Amino acid sequence: TVNNLGLLYANQGRLTQAEAMYDRALQGREEALGAKHTSTLDTVNNLGLLYAGQGRLAEAEAMYDRALQGREEALGAKHTSTLDTVNNLGILYADQGRLVEAEAMYGRALQGYEETLGPQLLPSYLPALNTFFSFGDLYARTDRIEAAREMYSRALAGYTVVQGPSSKWCKELEDRLQGLQVTSIELNEDQAESTEVEAPKSSSSLKRIFRKLRIHSGAG
Repeated sequence: TVNNLGLLYANQGRLTQAEAMYDRALQGREEALGAKHTSTLDTVNNLGLLYAGQGRLAEAEAMYDRALQGREEALGAKHTSTLDTVNNLGILYADQGRLVEAEAMYGRALQGYEETLGPQLLPSYLPALNTFFSFGDLYARTDRIEAAREMYSRALAGYTVVQGPSSKWCKELEDRLQGLQVTSIELNEDQAESTEVEAPKSSSSLKRIFRKLRIHSGAG
């Protein structure tokens, strides 16, 4: 119940109270259940989410690393809870600019979700859709426009089914896809005008996409 109050406070933006609840839940679960019990690790993961949302990235990484190691040992590398933490680490690495590591985490999460859930359940599993979304952001940041479009489109198809076409995240994805279309046109124009052989720079429209808040996976 204390952990659930932490979730409620976090969703309300009452972050100081949320942290106090998580700290209390973590201490109690460690004493009653042990440091590696799955319920304890749920609170560890929730603290990581809270710290990440506050920009306390080093503390968030420590929590995610602990949650990942514990979940791998208790549940296995392909369990959905383990993969949720893998995805959270990917988002954290992306926020830190560690894009190669972020891509590896996203790839691991998606492969694990697909193997665990199968191709029929994957398109409607919300944490996997969150990973598609985040993967699209990463590809867009690195000017891999077609790959970004594919990830955004897969996420949009899933959110449309799960949350409805008028949901917040569907609108966000539609904006991103529209921004990619503008970016593709601008990049093609830049390449046509350029007489030098060089990599195209990110366009202003692409940069505008990333002024918006990015999606994070839900708490465990």
